[in-house]
Amino acid sequence: MFERFTAAARDTVTGAVTEARRARAATVTEEHVLLALLAQGALDPLGVDRAAMGADLAAARRRGGMSRADEEALAGLGIDLGEIVSRVEENHGEGALASAAPRRRTLGSSLRSALGRPESDTRHVPFAQGAKKVLEQSLRIAVGRGDRHISTLHLLLALLSRPGTPAEVLADHGVTYATAETGLAA
Repeated sequence: MFERFTAAARDTVTGAVTEARRARAATVTEEHVLLALLAQGALDPLGVDRAAMGADLAAARRRGGMSRADEEALAGLGIDLGEIVSRVEENHGEGALASAAPRRRTLGSSLRSALGRPESDTRHVPFAQGAKKVLEQSLRIAVGRGDRHISTLHLLLALLSRPGTPAEVLADHGVTYATAETGLAA
């Protein structure tokens, strides 16, 4: 499937891995795909403010990745997510729910550290199930549209077609399936 990706789409996928490594995440998630699209400037033609969208994604991460729908569902049960986040952060520090997975020390990294050499982060970061689904959905969308290649547009449409924080943040910034399709169609 990867051979059908355009150069920009491949850059987005490798950029998502880079975003996951930068965040010291255990897996590449849908959010990392969106961050890579932002970093690449794929959403610029839609007038998206990169900094504002990045801040909204960071805020969602601070809530432990809970979407607004999750927050509303908890509120229906009488649970205030904001209060939970505040209490967790009081005890464990700001951003405790957004903490990255602990990094495993290997013999190689221990030796590099002991020798004073910088560590290169070349560890394998697997794709989470949701990110895999985005890649699969981008193929389905490309085939459905009769396109021979998978582009950044198809990745964006795949993110928008799946419920969750990335689609919610995109919608908050005026990016819907329809606006992406018309604004980025080449």
